[in-house]
Amino acid sequence: MARPDLNLLVTLDVLLAEGSVARAAKRLRLSPSAMSRALARLRAATGDPLLVRAGRGLVPTPRAVALRERLGPLVQEAEAVLRPAEAVDLRTVPRTFTLRTSEGFVDNFGPDLVARVGAQAPGVRLRFIPKADRDSALLRDGTVDLETGVVGATTGPELRVQTLFRDRFIGVVRKGHPLCRGAITPARYAAGRHILFSRQGLGKGPIDEALEPLGLALDVATIVGGFATALALARASDLIASVPERHTGTLRDGMHSFALPIRVPEFSVSMLWHPRMDADPVHGFLRACVRDACAARSDAPRLSRSSAQKSRGRRR
Repeated sequence: MARPDLNLLVTLDVLLAEGSVARAAKRLRLSPSAMSRALARLRAATGDPLLVRAGRGLVPTPRAVALRERLGPLVQEAEAVLRPAEAVDLRTVPRTFTLRTSEGFVDNFGPDLVARVGAQAPGVRLRFIPKADRDSALLRDGTVDLETGVVGATTGPELRVQTLFRDRFIGVVRKGHPLCRGAITPARYAAGRHILFSRQGLGKGPIDEALEPLGLALDVATIVGGFATALALARASDLIASVPERHTGTLRDGMHSFALPIRVPEFSVSMLWHPRMDADPVHGFLRACVRDACAARSDAPRLSRSSAQKSRGRRR
């Protein structure tokens, strides 16, 4: 046959083991006539009688005896391929995963994530690469195993998405900055010189949209493409950086952070992966470690909005 029916391998294995059409039919839950037709197909496929009558029973031909030695392991291997994946011993798995993450993720969550993975799967390595855009092509082609960030319009509809935490923008200035003293009103906040974060180099963002109804606008001194760059500039000058709170906890060490005096919508940070990795137990372990690392860091207390609320009350 040009394309043999591989189900016949199982049938032949049982026939040769039982040496009887009736017993083989019973074992495979087939009728004797169906088993006889299967034997006929096997004879046609192999060009050999395989089983011939000897008295009241059937005996295998030399070809059948030779096949019997190969069939058992072959059928067992095929059955193993079609069974669900068995639990893996994470301590012995050698694997490298590539994670594409936004700037600040590795600084803030990386140490805990690497420690969690290494404690249970010492042979698993994590390779972090920067996320320059939201294009999901690298997840599709397998170049990237897992990605974190904000889901956007260019995110592939087939991708799996799981929310890791909610985040919001806060203001950050150097220690001793004028904004460290007194209540921060929308007007006072907007009047300072600002560092705008934008990967695409856009001149406006959600903070501008929140200030617009108040007749205010940011005085933008510079536009940068990374949180670390924005904070480095703010640390060394009187510029104001507005960055995500959860994503920059480590990067903001030694600086003064404050809740914005305006209401800017929060956003969700998620992890994304391709559905072909859904059933991979080691990838599932990695996803659990990412969730736990983010949950542990995201439980830290957030900046109080009380000063902003008081400022709005006075303005009214």
